[in-house]
Parts: sequence; C-alpha cells; structure tokens
Amino acid sequence: MLTFNGRVNGFGKVVLSVVAAMLCLMTSICFTSSANAIEPKSAAGKKGKMTEPVVVMETSKGTIKIQLFTNEVPTTANNFQNLVSKGFYNGLTFHRYEPGFVIQGGDPKGDGTGGYIDPATKQEHRIPLEVKPSLKHDQAGVVAMARANDPNSASCQFYITLAPASFLDMNYAVFGKVIDGLQVVSQLRKGDKMTKVTLLETANK
Repeated sequence: MLTFNGRVNGFGKVVLSVVAAMLCLMTSICFTSSANAIEPKSAAGKKGKMTEPVVVMETSKGTIKIQLFTNEVPTTANNFQNLVSKGFYNGLTFHRYEPGFVIQGGDPKGDGTGGYIDPATKQEHRIPLEVKPSLKHDQAGVVAMARANDPNSASCQFYITLAPASFLDMNYAVFGKVIDGLQVVSQLRKGDKMTKVTLLETANK
C-alpha cells in the first residue's frame, strides 16, 4: 500500500490526505480521495507538437480525443498507440471511477487485474516507468498509465484525471492529454464502454 499526503492551499489551508491502495495483481491502481469533484474546464498537459498522433476514443458517453506525447515519452506513448492500432481497446470498459480524481480503463478482464498478453510470447507485455518533470498531473484531462506496486509493471490500463493530482507526479507515466471531450470524460462512470478507439495522423489543436 502506498500513501500520499498532499496539502491544498485555500480556505483555511485544508489538509487533503489521499490514500492510494495498490492491488497486488497485475496493473491496477485504486485511488480514494476526500476532495469534491472538480469539473474539468480545459485540456491538460504540455502543448505537443503538431506532428504528435491523436487517438479518437468513442465511448458510450461520447467522443474523446487524446493527443499522445510520443516525442517526450516514446516508450509509453508508442505502447498505447500500438495497442490502439491493434484494436485492443475496442469494446473494453472503464472499470474504476473515483469522483474528482480519475476514471480508469483498458483492462481486458474488466476488473483491474488484467494486462495485455503478447500473442507471440504468451506473456504479459509490460513497459518500464517513463516519467519527466515537465509532464505533470496538473489539470483534468491528463492521461497516464496505471500500474501495480512495481514501477515497471504498466501494461495496458490507463487513467484520465478529473482534477489536479500532483502527488502522482514522477510516480506514474503521463503520456497524453485530452484535447477534445473533457465534458465527456467528466460524465464517464464505472461500466461505461470504449466502443471504438482509433488513431488520427496529427493533432488538430
């Protein structure tokens, strides 16, 4: 179990304690937060180059566009891009919703314990933790990889932030940002489905 403590400056300098309980099996993150839900207002993350690929994620609540940071975190972004190109995410669900914190999905088992099994090796494909100080969980709409206690255990599960979560910085690999559809992200709940996930050639924002 990992415990994160964060201080929020505001009315009375309220101390916010967030406990992140990691499941022991495969790639699941379990976050709980006492903060009230913050409605996302703008896309998050650093502005990417116009040549960066964009993922179009059609969900049961609407369409989301995610720009990938392949220039800054190539291993992580290309892993996600490769899975999208294989059609891996089509039909998968969002299995975890934490109000005002994250929505998480991409598990083939649908319960937070699954990873991507490479057909060639018959083993779960995992990638090393790839973080940069410039890539922060600083707004709603940040897209990053979920993982287990092992920093190098990320496979296919990802999450999208619903509010700033700076205590995750440098612990989880940010690899993209929502550039369109933040209102859709805010409406996603546990059980909602990714009906179709595809790639565009370049960012349009």
